[in-house]
Amino acid sequence: MISEIKEGVEVGTLCTLGDNLILEKTSKVFVKEKDVSKGIAMPTCISVDHCICHYSPLRSDPPVILKNGQMVKIDIGVHVDGYIATAAHTVVVGASPTNKVTGKHADLLKATYDAMEVAIRMLQPGNKTMDITAAIDKVAADYGVVPIENMVSHQLERDQIDGEKQIIQNPGEKQRSEMERFTIEKHEAYAIDVLFSTGKGKGKDMDTRTTVFKRNEEVQYSLRLKAARFGVMPFTLRAFEDEVKAKMGVVEPEKHGLLRPYQVIYEAAGEVVAQFKATVLIMPNGLLKIAGLPLDMSLIETDAKLKVSFP
Repeated sequence: MISEIKEGVEVGTLCTLGDNLILEKTSKVFVKEKDVSKGIAMPTCISVDHCICHYSPLRSDPPVILKNGQMVKIDIGVHVDGYIATAAHTVVVGASPTNKVTGKHADLLKATYDAMEVAIRMLQPGNKTMDITAAIDKVAADYGVVPIENMVSHQLERDQIDGEKQIIQNPGEKQRSEMERFTIEKHEAYAIDVLFSTGKGKGKDMDTRTTVFKRNEEVQYSLRLKAARFGVMPFTLRAFEDEVKAKMGVVEPEKHGLLRPYQVIYEAAGEVVAQFKATVLIMPNGLLKIAGLPLDMSLIETDAKLKVSFP
């Protein structure tokens, strides 16, 4: 996917490529086990510059073409037999060892990645999720950037991409008063998802059509939309052959609370947002990162460094 992030490439094409790659790769594992479900756990989302997350356009949407210098966030998820791994990575279009990312964009990339790594190191049995929240916010302050408010890192459970335990970055006043305090334990899995901004960190809806949804298992209602084939994982309307019917078909289920929308949200225009996400297992003998890539430092030039220390 990263190698395809180039000037002139259409975002929708990249999303389709990502989904197809997941389906192709998962089709080659557990071939003899006919009852093992596998495939997409999070449809490919490509969110550019101040678009924070969940942009996964339909084939019928106006094309969004990448340009050099844009900050591009790739967010994907895969599952085998309900066991989920998700990852996100940020790249700048046209960046290379001879054309490095500099200035506040480079600082933002390093800050976001460092915060993810700090959060991962703190996934130790006995640690509190609130302490990880505080650490993420401290890293952002150290670099002079801002965490996107109320973004959540989730515990991953079988068939649940948003498990019980949560780590909320930069919680708002309401969220801070209501958020539950959890303790990290052995044998758990987490998707550590960090999003930092050069702006104020306030996400808002800009009326971009929502295309990614997830069934709400807590609500029972008769569906006309044939979404059952996607199971309990998030799905995109792009996966339906008839997009017009799909767009109409989600209206009633969403109204009745059967579908949970993954809204496309934005920072203020002119700002940029970076995202890094990794899936980590808390094993008896230590941490195991099973998804997520390192930041390629050969592509950025920055003097910014992490000043605060963490256990």
